[in-house]
Amino acid sequence: MNFFLKQFKKVNQEKLDKENLIWSWIGSFLGLIAISFFHRDFLEDGDLTLVLASFGASAVLIYGSVNSPLAQPKNLIFGHIISAIIGVSSYKLFGDNLLLASALAVSSSILAMQLTLTLHPPGGATALIAVIGTPQIHELGYLFVIVPVFSGAIILFLIAFIVNNIPKNRAYPESYKNYLKRHYRRYKRKKLKSKKS
Repeated sequence: MNFFLKQFKKVNQEKLDKENLIWSWIGSFLGLIAISFFHRDFLEDGDLTLVLASFGASAVLIYGSVNSPLAQPKNLIFGHIISAIIGVSSYKLFGDNLLLASALAVSSSILAMQLTLTLHPPGGATALIAVIGTPQIHELGYLFVIVPVFSGAIILFLIAFIVNNIPKNRAYPESYKNYLKRHYRRYKRKKLKSKKS
């Protein structure tokens, strides 16, 4: 077990403590149950077709690795949206050849995310789902970009923003963490000045 913990500390940017583990679990649970609840009746099926597997991968990043550049809101939201647009377009253009459409969707979404500085690895899965998804997904066409992709990414972000900012040792997104640091320094200076007076 100690070997595992040492290896985990080497590869993970997050602190390995009970509080951090618990908040990661709470955030991911709330995020995915909220997406499931929101999208549950949209296609009138009980299979939760609109709870995309790529949202599970996003949950790993935004709740389990909050400091990763790949987990930041711009990457989360725009990575999924760009990839969904490319995935739907690939299916519409090359849907007769799923091998070509799948490869084109994923590789093009990676390129587009890199060019727009919005790289989010689960976005590649979103592009792939748009191509190889169920007939219900294909029937959505470009609506797929709005529901479930955009709506799901927004739900994940809102819950991440709330849950990741509750404990003192976590802050999300990175820009908010920097804001808090600046604000805290100003507050600390004001407090010191008032003590000197």
